[in-house]
Amino acid sequence: MRHPMPAIAAAGIIALAMDTGAPLSAQTTGPLLEGKAAFGDWHADSPGTRRLIRPQDLPAADFAESVNNRVATVHRDGQKPSVPAGFSIDEFASGLDHPRLIRPAPNGDIFVAESAAGRIRVLRPDGPRAMKTSVFASGLIGPFGIAFYPPGPTPQWVYVGNTDSVVRFPYRDGDQTARGPAETIVPHLPVGGHRTRDIVFSPNGQTMFVSVGSGSNVAEDMEKLSGAALQTWAANHPLGASWGPETDRADVLTFDPQGKRIGIFATGIRNCVGMAIDPSNGTLWCSTNERDRIGNNVPPDYITRVREGAFYGWPWYYIGANEDPRHKNERPDLKDKVTVPDVLIQAHSASLQIAFYEGQQFPAEYRGNIFAAEHGSWNRANRTGYKVVRVIVKDGVPTGEYDDFVTGFVINDNEVWGRPVGVTVDRDGALLVSEDASGTIWRITYNKDSRRH
Repeated sequence: MRHPMPAIAAAGIIALAMDTGAPLSAQTTGPLLEGKAAFGDWHADSPGTRRLIRPQDLPAADFAESVNNRVATVHRDGQKPSVPAGFSIDEFASGLDHPRLIRPAPNGDIFVAESAAGRIRVLRPDGPRAMKTSVFASGLIGPFGIAFYPPGPTPQWVYVGNTDSVVRFPYRDGDQTARGPAETIVPHLPVGGHRTRDIVFSPNGQTMFVSVGSGSNVAEDMEKLSGAALQTWAANHPLGASWGPETDRADVLTFDPQGKRIGIFATGIRNCVGMAIDPSNGTLWCSTNERDRIGNNVPPDYITRVREGAFYGWPWYYIGANEDPRHKNERPDLKDKVTVPDVLIQAHSASLQIAFYEGQQFPAEYRGNIFAAEHGSWNRANRTGYKVVRVIVKDGVPTGEYDDFVTGFVINDNEVWGRPVGVTVDRDGALLVSEDASGTIWRITYNKDSRRH
């Protein structure tokens, strides 16, 4: 079934400004950039700047725009990121080894994936800083996803998404180190290509979602099928499922908590790096890196609700019925069956972890919104990303708009000192942001004294 883009809440900014009980900082949003202006680059980034990119805004694919514009990461020399008025940002932890995904334990400890080092670290907050750190588990293979099971206040296990498997460790509230060896739950996940594997559980704990990105940019090595072979494949697999070296890739897979395979939840999601469950309704969301080398502004990355059985286009289509010219006329049967994602992010931003804000510290209009880490572009002439954005969600429905929330990691067109990866909310309602360039986790708090009296 095709799920159209939700209607845009055009009056959202006006309504926010009229709410005189809201904090002043929340009312002082920057400009709304739409259409071509929303594509932009890091020069236009600042806390409060709002963007809206619609499917009809996308330019045509242009191979001539393909560039290799790698960034140089330089040593942080006292710089701090920028946040909106009324908020403060301070160093929570430093000296970490390329911290990636971060997730809070129910007792308030912060679990951090140090993927390159093959370990999970635990940080114990003491006020605004992490004052105690320990290695929870090591000897892992590219760990990224972290999930506590069963969901709720008293988990018994910590699940970890290795790049090639899912393992779990016995856990009790407050454990700083694993109390037992790793137990392999899912022994085999596809390897190579995109290597992050996130894990989340359904609210009832019966389903484990595992995200597996594609093995390539756009299935260059996947054999082309046609005629009877294609019809047979399509009849026996989920809508849009890929094959050969891309089998079970660009998908969200499902298992039970013991690792028994349930199936494929959704297909055609090139690289769902970060997943989250909406606590208000149990809906699964993905933060997705789209394909490269067909233009500076196409296709956008995206953050979206994920529908069971839906197909999101990769590798044949993107953002609806836009056909990738590298797969021209290969799957006309899928053209009108592509689910359009909800929130389009500037192309090549490299959208990574996402987290719903359910804390009490930030202004009320932040509740139910999504924070997303944008790691930053390389396949784009004009650099973008390198920031944390706030995705506007009203009553569980995204408007399509997003705000810059944390910026300032870029020094100039060629150099950055920070690259955000992880976002989560601590037990005090502060937002934590990991960035792997300087090995730092930042803590953003709201100053309640900034409220209008």
